[in-house]
Amino acid sequence: MGEGRRHGRLHDAAAAFTSNWRNPNLRRAQLSFLGAWTAEWAFTVALGIVAYRDGGAAAVGLVGLLRMVPSAVLAPLLSPIADRGRRERVLILVSIVRGVATAGAALVVAVTGPTAVVYVLAVLSTIAATLYRPAHSALLPSLCSTGHELASANMVRGLLDSAATLVGPLLAAVLLGFTGVDVVFAVAAGASFLAAGLLVGMRYDAPPRPAAERSTGLVAEAVDGLRAVVRNRDLVLILGLAAAQALTRGALTVLSVVVAIELLGTGEPGVGALMTAVGVGAVLGSLAASFLVGTGRLGAWFAIGVGLWGLPLTLVGLVPQQSAALGLLAFIGVGNALIDLAGFTLIARMAPDEVLARVFGVLESLVAVSIGIGAVVAAGMIAWLGVQGALVAIGLVCPVLAVVCWRRLRLLDRSVDALDADVGLLRQVPMFRALPLPSIEQLARGLEPVAVDAGAVVFSQGDAGDRYYVVESGEAEVLGDGRVVATLGPGEGFGEIALLRSTRRTATVTAKTALELRALRPDRFLAVVLGYTASAREATEAVDDRLGRFAPEEPTE
Repeated sequence: MGEGRRHGRLHDAAAAFTSNWRNPNLRRAQLSFLGAWTAEWAFTVALGIVAYRDGGAAAVGLVGLLRMVPSAVLAPLLSPIADRGRRERVLILVSIVRGVATAGAALVVAVTGPTAVVYVLAVLSTIAATLYRPAHSALLPSLCSTGHELASANMVRGLLDSAATLVGPLLAAVLLGFTGVDVVFAVAAGASFLAAGLLVGMRYDAPPRPAAERSTGLVAEAVDGLRAVVRNRDLVLILGLAAAQALTRGALTVLSVVVAIELLGTGEPGVGALMTAVGVGAVLGSLAASFLVGTGRLGAWFAIGVGLWGLPLTLVGLVPQQSAALGLLAFIGVGNALIDLAGFTLIARMAPDEVLARVFGVLESLVAVSIGIGAVVAAGMIAWLGVQGALVAIGLVCPVLAVVCWRRLRLLDRSVDALDADVGLLRQVPMFRALPLPSIEQLARGLEPVAVDAGAVVFSQGDAGDRYYVVESGEAEVLGDGRVVATLGPGEGFGEIALLRSTRRTATVTAKTALELRALRPDRFLAVVLGYTASAREATEAVDDRLGRFAPEEPTE
């Protein structure tokens, strides 16, 4: 039995990767992300060298601040753009702007132009990058059909994110060994243009979104995204824990330097070794996360990921040895992989699709602000408690919060499991199979339970059509002009003719056995089904097929 479970987990892990590769839209989106983030890390290395040559460590810190502030301020303000139309077009535009800005930096460095121009171009590139991740995070659900596929997509993206963290700086290091900073900028620009090119010509049915009113500005739309977060306790919980993780991440940027030089005595090379351990752990953690895609316990794994972001720091403070520190910090990378898988998936499952990019924009802003606060807090804690005391205190924040929120997160898991069960029921109906995950979840959230005793009538021929039904359990008989024309079982739906044709009921439906039904009201049913070409076509074919088998003798109005 144990061998069977291991084989099942291996199969699920392999399926998590192959599902992304078989889906051409997901494949393009993921490769675009890899190109964009490899470009970002190579660009960051090159920019750091330019700043250091210009003004030393102080200039590096100042440039980092100049890039962080726009990210924190503009992420929620620009993210509504990605909710207005097709999100891959926003990603293409963003990648082109980043490519042009980075190519400009390469040209300025090549001709020994003013360094200030490079800084301006860096800020412009960062502003564009601010919109990339929220738009990409909001695009993925529309390319997926099930919650499992979405979790797989976020797991693969987390792996690619970790890979870019290693590949980008490594690529920059290799290029710098043979060429100069201008070439690194040029290669980063090429990677950005490649990220844009991969998304050109993407084919999928985007969810219908109402156009923004002319009087509505980006600020008002950003506020709508913030309201969507505040009104959802589960979203507040996930984003709050993400902010705590980001605060610890900001603290780590300071602690890694002080720990390596002052506590472990490994000098400046030790700083790189500690951060490399985090990167290696992130890659290995992403691979391990592929075994968790089908567990259905994303809330629990999110809590564990948050806890792993702090607990290793506390243990390093208690056991300040180099070998132990390297191994422990690798677990921070594992925690990061778990957060990428669980956190992004949960947010995408809970937030309405029409404001999803804005919700992710709020997340980006929270992360940016929390990283800055974490760096400041770490410096103050070191001055107050010393290096080891700061490690212990800061390291306890995330584990304590994870324990406090454990019960809420497990309840969230149960609600997601129930949503998955409803989505699975709807997927059995042909007209719903072509719907992307956000839309079929919209239907699932509108399902109402209806119990019908054996022999009772669900509705009669000639009644007004007020709902669409899906059989959850039991059997129903369809009677046309008094004779049985069909028998329906679990996973089959009925009642669509009256809704789609705006007529009265064309047949009577009775419960052959006790029935458990799930009902959809017309506004939700029609908006989703008719909003997609494939589902509208399937619905039309289903209506034509049923009317071909039976049509009432007297037409209904």
